Amino acid sequence: MDRTARTARTTRTSRTNRTRTGLTALATASIFAGLLVTTTGPAAADKGVADKGAATQAPKPTVVLVHGAFADSTSWNDVIRKLRHDRYPVVTVANPLRSLTGDATYLKEVLAGIDGPIVLAGHSYGGSVISNAATGNDNVKALVYLAAFLPDKGESAVDLSGKFPGSTLGDALRPVPTTNADGSQVNDLYIQNDKFHHQFAADVPRNETDLMAVTQRPVTDAALAEGAAEPAWKTIPSWVLVATQDLNIPPAAQEFMAKRAHAHTSKVKASHAVSVSKPGKVTEVIEDAAHAVR
Repeated sequence: MDRTARTARTTRTSRTNRTRTGLTALATASIFAGLLVTTTGPAAADKGVADKGAATQAPKPTVVLVHGAFADSTSWNDVIRKLRHDRYPVVTVANPLRSLTGDATYLKEVLAGIDGPIVLAGHSYGGSVISNAATGNDNVKALVYLAAFLPDKGESAVDLSGKFPGSTLGDALRPVPTTNADGSQVNDLYIQNDKFHHQFAADVPRNETDLMAVTQRPVTDAALAEGAAEPAWKTIPSWVLVATQDLNIPPAAQEFMAKRAHAHTSKVKASHAVSVSKPGKVTEVIEDAAHAVR
């Protein structure tokens, strides 16, 4: 091949390589630009919406949900979905169910890590826990009791559930002896599986209550028998939802406690498992409390 032909071939190869390099760089730049649009576009839009919202209204309070005995945090699932749909920040607390003082201390520590106003809601024995834990916490603006205990100082869950007729819980329990970390002997209390549906959640489908029975969290007999400290409902506005078909806490006891606390009170035809069977009504009461204190 003569010199002229070699020169021409070299020139074509160099031009082709430059073209390929340019296309590769262009493609890389296009992809990078696309990624920038994908990752920064919505974030910027969200920030704009947030900034606009911040200028027109105060942030919503954080809703803290505390389950009671024979349940766990999943009992709030449908309530959580509704609250999140309405853009409330939500925190659920895994209640230890070991002792009223210890459970309240644990909740106090959870609350201390939350900034801004709080609406604190408790179900069943969780009502006793929130009453103890909220005392002295200025961020807690409202207390919500859902088929729950509102004990006065020195009162226990056992005292209050027996104050009026109607509770059949005692005959449904299965005690299991256990030892606390400090060596003290207590009984873990479970609802017998074959009695769980009728006793705890008669208005919930049986296939669901069968799962709830198996996954129930036991409470110690010591926790239910322990007297309460000075309750927060004496100084913090309270809302009460009475479950009129409750077989754990007699409805008459729920109404008595609500009246004594001067609480905003409503009723619903529901079993003790009101957060599972009537999540819409539970959410409504929680949001009523949130609107009142914002």
